[in-house]
Amino acid sequence: METITSKSNPLCVHLRKLASSRSYREETGEFLCDSPKLLQEAALWGAPITALLYTRGAALPPGLEGRVPRMAEVSESVMRSVSPMETPQGAVFSCRSPGCAPPERLGPGAGGRLRFLVLDGVQDPGNVGTILRTADAFGARVIVLPGCADLHNPKTLRAGMGVHFRTEIYRCTLEELTALLKEAGLPLYGAALREDTADVREVDLRRCAMAVGSEGRGLSAAVLAACDKTVRIPMDPRCESLNAASAASVLLWEAARGEY
Repeated sequence: METITSKSNPLCVHLRKLASSRSYREETGEFLCDSPKLLQEAALWGAPITALLYTRGAALPPGLEGRVPRMAEVSESVMRSVSPMETPQGAVFSCRSPGCAPPERLGPGAGGRLRFLVLDGVQDPGNVGTILRTADAFGARVIVLPGCADLHNPKTLRAGMGVHFRTEIYRCTLEELTALLKEAGLPLYGAALREDTADVREVDLRRCAMAVGSEGRGLSAAVLAACDKTVRIPMDPRCESLNAASAASVLLWEAARGEY
């Protein structure tokens, strides 16, 4: 165990940069998490934790000594200088980033399900994290297209509540996605309105990929062109749309209805 008292300590500088810079995260292959809850999830699922800072009295899971290469106690002021949270909760830690490249072919996931949720231009980190957590709850894997919020933004990680440590999340281009879906024989359904739009309750979602677009403009023209069909969520006609996380939740629940 060590003690760090300076905010300019190289480890503190490194962790601050992980919190603030997507390019630095990609360059180093690490990301930052900022709560005892996420630390517990990381320890539970065997995530590769590389460093941990904590304040005295913080609730740390057992068994970290000897497993985490570097652990240091810091003061409250040092913790505030490192944590991206307005009110730090006593622990920040870094992890090695998992590979997010898709497999050569899309095989069954948990429970033998072959179901995916595709994110197209979803730029709010909180929405992306919430969607990841919901997809995990309803047995779908997530494929993220370019233009979405960083999967390892601290806000995405916080909203995901540990999902990053226990499930595979893929990043790929639209061309790669369409090739994977074609090889697997999976249709792509887009949450949007056009001539072929069907009520989501009338579409078989047991084996498919479902695409959700950005909070402002919905699905891009390129993704819409790749969709085999579009689906709509019935709602009060006074309402124009749902936000991305809410729409994804409805689609995922509808797809999994009757399975649990």
